[in-house]
Amino acid sequence: MVSFVVELRMFKANSVRSCVLALALTGAIQAGVKLPAVISEHMVLQHGVPVRIWGSADPGESVRVEFQGQNVATKTSQDGKWTVWLKPLATGGPLRMTIAGASSALTLDDVLVGEVWVGSGQSNMGFQVNRAVRAQEEIARANYPMIHLFKVKLTVADQPADDVVGKWVVCSPDTVGSFSAVEYFFGRDLYEARHVPMGLIESDWGGTPAQSWTSKPALEAEPTVKFILDDWAKTLAAYPAAREKYEKQLAEWKKARTAETNPQTQPRPPAGPGHQNTPAGLYNAMIAPLTPYAIRGVIWYQGESNASEHHAGPYRRLFRTMIEDWRRAWGQADFPFLFVQLANFKGNAWWPLLRESQTDALELHNTGMAVAIDVGETDDIHPTNKQEVGRRLSLIARRMVHGEPIEYSGPLFRQATPDGNQMRVWLDHADGLQARGGGALKGFTIAGADRKYVSAEARVEGNTVVVSSPEIAEPASVRYAWDADPVCNLVNQAGLPASPFRSDQPWPAHFLTASAQ
Repeated sequence: MVSFVVELRMFKANSVRSCVLALALTGAIQAGVKLPAVISEHMVLQHGVPVRIWGSADPGESVRVEFQGQNVATKTSQDGKWTVWLKPLATGGPLRMTIAGASSALTLDDVLVGEVWVGSGQSNMGFQVNRAVRAQEEIARANYPMIHLFKVKLTVADQPADDVVGKWVVCSPDTVGSFSAVEYFFGRDLYEARHVPMGLIESDWGGTPAQSWTSKPALEAEPTVKFILDDWAKTLAAYPAAREKYEKQLAEWKKARTAETNPQTQPRPPAGPGHQNTPAGLYNAMIAPLTPYAIRGVIWYQGESNASEHHAGPYRRLFRTMIEDWRRAWGQADFPFLFVQLANFKGNAWWPLLRESQTDALELHNTGMAVAIDVGETDDIHPTNKQEVGRRLSLIARRMVHGEPIEYSGPLFRQATPDGNQMRVWLDHADGLQARGGGALKGFTIAGADRKYVSAEARVEGNTVVVSSPEIAEPASVRYAWDADPVCNLVNQAGLPASPFRSDQPWPAHFLTASAQ
């Protein structure tokens, strides 16, 4: 009995010591310097601008960052957060960064200094390299140790988050396949032209509208898109009943499937709390945590999910609002924002208006648009020729960011003027206007004051296009490629396609306000 008591006391003592040791080890694990996911091994830092490095540690703890000859120290605030700024960095790498606190130190290896670009949008930005045309060939040659990739995990948040889930990886045949094809081809082409390390951050989600990527304060401040928030409030109010209906449909579907009676497609859950279409939901979770990280610019491919009767016109203001919102959040003035106009696809009647809304964003400083009206696929909303889309975006960056003397845009509509029984169309980026592959120009229509459009003949005269039809004696307006999936072939001498346009009143008032509902 005594022996048993002694053993019991020894067991309790050992258990207490084990618990104390476990708590001590847990404290050691929890203490020390912590970093956001984007600040880690293999990261790429933006050259030529002040660079913020941030994280957390114990309140009042001293933190020191050493990198590229700089040694910067700070102390954490009461909430344990800290930030230091590095002076503009020179391109290079691989380098080592050391971040040391009072009780721990972190060493980050293979850090590069070059250009950092964020790629965002919906499924055509998320479309992976392994699905692109000539995918296996592209993957096999993707040995680019000076290009690093960071892919943000899909998530939604009600409030701006502090961090994302993701990690930097070196571009290789083993890593590139699941990365954004447009962003990879953009970064690869830019790297091969500039020979500067490239950091590519992918943050996109298929099928999502632009309002999901815009902050709530920005949406609330723009009167022409505030109806989107009102609509979402109605969606949330209707969610309980919609969810109940969905549960019944799902149960019936499962029962039919079990009975092997060839059931219909599985029903989809209704939009509601936590849905990826939540206004500001993706901005909060997948963009806001990145905004402290210095970047060169953004590439964007989105618009399909806003190409509807209620949204295609207001997208003109929504898209501008989102661009300006991101620029405010990053605090890097008007950084380059490059985007892809919707490609040709049988789609719906609202695609031309959505393209026009996208084109309007070119009025913002430091924006550029890659026209893709000739590289889409009639029956596939996800065209596989992402190489050409990435190349066209890289041309814009090479000219806009680096000042290379190259043509970077296809012809853009300036104005159309009556010329007897013809219309003369004036275009920018119009050197060497021609029909791709030769032959007659296609895609033009013309109308009189009644706006009844008919097919037109078109010919190049210098840097203009003259459009006419024997059916229209007194023409008043002209359109080009004004269709979801047009047959069109106007290019400039660089082979870049003209953007679709119309010369008649481009912004009917009812398309720009909530009355579009």
